[in-house]
Amino acid sequence: MGVLGHAQAARQHFNHMLANKPLMEKNKVTQQFTILPGAKTFQGKFTVPGDKSVSHRSIMFGAIAEGTTRVTGFLEGEDALATLQAFRDMGVSIEGPKNGEVTIHGVGMHGLKAPASALYMGNSGTSMRLLSGMLSAQKFDSVMTGDASLSKRPMERIAQPLRAMGAQIQTTGERGTPPVSMMGGQHLQGIHYDLPMASAQVKSGILLAGLWAKGETSITEPEPTRDHSERMLRAFGYDVKTEGNRISLQGGGKLIGTDIQVPSDISSAAFFMVGAAITEGSDITLEAVGINPTRTGVIEILKQMGADLTVENERIAGGEPIADIRIKGTRTLKGIHMPEDQVPLAIDEFPALFIAAACAEGQTILTGAAELRVKESDRIQVMADGLKTMGIDCTPTDDGIVIEGQGKAGDWSAIFTGGEIESHHDHRIAMSFSMAGLRTSGAIKIVGTETVATSFPTFTELTNQAGLTIQVSE
Repeated sequence: MGVLGHAQAARQHFNHMLANKPLMEKNKVTQQFTILPGAKTFQGKFTVPGDKSVSHRSIMFGAIAEGTTRVTGFLEGEDALATLQAFRDMGVSIEGPKNGEVTIHGVGMHGLKAPASALYMGNSGTSMRLLSGMLSAQKFDSVMTGDASLSKRPMERIAQPLRAMGAQIQTTGERGTPPVSMMGGQHLQGIHYDLPMASAQVKSGILLAGLWAKGETSITEPEPTRDHSERMLRAFGYDVKTEGNRISLQGGGKLIGTDIQVPSDISSAAFFMVGAAITEGSDITLEAVGINPTRTGVIEILKQMGADLTVENERIAGGEPIADIRIKGTRTLKGIHMPEDQVPLAIDEFPALFIAAACAEGQTILTGAAELRVKESDRIQVMADGLKTMGIDCTPTDDGIVIEGQGKAGDWSAIFTGGEIESHHDHRIAMSFSMAGLRTSGAIKIVGTETVATSFPTFTELTNQAGLTIQVSE
């Protein structure tokens, strides 16, 4: 029976792969940015879009809660909208988003319905990994697909622990990539899982499966990772215990609808923080930014490099700490060995930090960041290629990079030579190299920038207001 069950799941999986081939080719439009040298200033007060991680989870948890959940500050980027659409496809009534406001009419822990077809996750690894945990526990079969970029990303990291809980889950090909298929009607058992590498997405996927599993589900992390799932589960009234690096919950509880205010995304703010830190006379204030202690690595690293950065007006919103961050361009950054304990706390901000390192005085070394190689692109290699194109001496390593900074104390002249950068359709690569335009002697052309809309739809508008001119063309 076991063999027949696997055969049935495999057949379904391949049928979905064949049926959904055109879906993979959805995003054929290739957009590009052109940034001309000569930016004179970088100033202003800005509110960057809502936090992507919190936006995803507000929809997921609101959908399976009892009662109504109201969300403000929701990020209306393509990734979070993919999550929203997935739950609509599973029968959840969701109003909005309108001006960042979303109302979710929760269906409870057992109210999700089978979608009519495969759930399309676009470019969103967060959606796919977290939903793997949720969908593994449902009564119905389901399949998730993604765009060309997501279809290259590894999903076995979440599939293996879910199988240990009793899930029937299949990934594709030797590398275990999407599409991902789940068989419904499985009875999950709580497990204790030691995470082999720090990953908030894998941790969250297991915790979400644990909501339906029998008994306790617990996870031990090698390093602390972002804890948005734990904080938000508590906000929805679900008891989650955190003891040191061990997180645990009991299955079989329920979530109660609540109000969630999504803070501004520190990962999006990071581009402006780096831009201000490398530009003479700059003065940028970023308002109501989430400063969750599991996400503030970029602040700590920039401070260690000598940036003139202050955190003001700290307060709590929707269970998450927020503050205003002010950065001024008053002194040349210094190269450092980036502290390994900050690496998981700044994992998404490293492409921007590499630009800061190129403008710093002396050598910057990053180690312990192997996860960067399996993000939307191999961010270590792609950033190294781009930096070399623009005249920066750098050496990628298995788990990091060595960057020879070109900065000199008191000298704010151009660092980069300009050139054509291939972003590999990775939004963070595209935005990071945009900031290099503040210190370039030649034009920078960045190819494959259409994915910037996944996390920061207002990026070009706000950078142009601040004083960096980005031309967009297709």
